[in-house]
Order: sequence, then C-alpha cells, then structure tokens
Amino acid sequence: MAARGTPYSGVLYAGLMLTERGPKLIEYNARFGDPECQVLMARLDSDLLPLLLAVAEGRLAEAEAPVFSGDSALTVVMAAPGYPGTPETGRPIGGIDAAEAAGTTVFHAGTRMGDAGVVIAGGRVLAVTARGATVTTAQAAAYRGVDALDFPGFCRRDIGWREVARENENKQD
Repeated sequence: MAARGTPYSGVLYAGLMLTERGPKLIEYNARFGDPECQVLMARLDSDLLPLLLAVAEGRLAEAEAPVFSGDSALTVVMAAPGYPGTPETGRPIGGIDAAEAAGTTVFHAGTRMGDAGVVIAGGRVLAVTARGATVTTAQAAAYRGVDALDFPGFCRRDIGWREVARENENKQD
C-alpha cells in the first residue's frame, strides 16, 4: 500500500470462509473482527497499549512483539431472537456474572442498559469467550458460560467442531 502512495497503519482483518476447496477470502476490514479479536485478546499475555501507541506514532517496527499464551481460545456468539432478520430487542439478559464466574469473558455487542438491567439491543448480542489447554477444553468452558446465561436468544452449538474432532482422533492414535 505504501508503494501505491496509500500507506496504512493499523489492524487489517481478513474475513475467511472454509470451503470444500479450502479457505476463501470474503472481505478485508480495517478493524478487528469481533469474535476473531476476542479470541486473540483472551490469549494476549502482554500489554496491548504499547503496540497500539507504537502504531499511532509510526514506530511499530521498534515495538516489542506481542506475547500470546499457548492456550486455545473459543468464542460463541449469542444472537437475538429474529436474527439475522429483524432482531427482537428490549428483552432482558441475565446470568452474565454467573457466566464470568464459570471462567469465561462475556463481550457485549448488541446490548444496552434498560430498566431491568442489560437488555438486547441488536442482532449479535454477546460473545462468550473461554481459554483452555486445547480447543476441546476451551469449547467446553465457553459452553458452560453460555449455559449459565439467562438469554432469550440462541447460539450455534457446533463452534470448533472440526478441531475438537481432530483432537479426539489424535487421542485415539
């Protein structure tokens, strides 16, 4: 981009989809992808602020490289009833403290504070993220957090299934 006269500093996120013919690029965004960033932040064992400051000041090449945990991380997105069409908003969400007490981090996306506390305010509402020594343990922890929520919407129950299957195959070998 610099060679074209349009230098860029910041985050570049590539949206990919796994197909039968391998990964395919769907889009680029100049932002962190939400669930994609959440699993990275869950594994980040160093301070993010110096990296962001180095980018802003044009000295990223001088900054220390980020340090990531060797753990796996997995995020489950909680969606509102009606999503991806017209989401039903205003419904209360409970159990966030219980989900976090179960060892997860609950990221808010489509929420707001209402008279009854946290309520649904969009389509993709929460992201429940957990770490574990393997994808299997991270997945189990994330779904424990999901199950601790009193949430009127839904989520996929197959997040990470390919890697969990691979880990199980490797155990049998």
